[in-house]
Amino acid sequence: MPLVYDVIKSDLFLIDSKDQGSQAPISTPLSNIAFMHCNNYIKSKAASDESISFAEKPLKAWDIGNYQYVINAEINVTSNSLTTTKKYTCRITYDNGGNEEDALNIDNWSIIGVTDL
Repeated sequence: MPLVYDVIKSDLFLIDSKDQGSQAPISTPLSNIAFMHCNNYIKSKAASDESISFAEKPLKAWDIGNYQYVINAEINVTSNSLTTTKKYTCRITYDNGGNEEDALNIDNWSIIGVTDL
């Protein structure tokens, strides 16, 4: 067990990044783009008989560090003339780090997962 404690105390798992993250909810240009990409991903996975509308902004968004974001938002899903509001959580990573030039391109993002739908 002492080896495990030494590994934990070391910098073995330290990620050197300009983006340190925060425990507080945020609203930044990158978090807004992350929200947009999460919405587009959800829309692409919707059933053909569903109509989905999205809020203008997320309920909350967090930067968890190293250009990874957690987005919590609501969507309205209409199916068979019945509309329900659902909340979702999306974890997404911007793969280009500090280079924000091409952040609108979905190819520069990775959707880690979407839950609660």
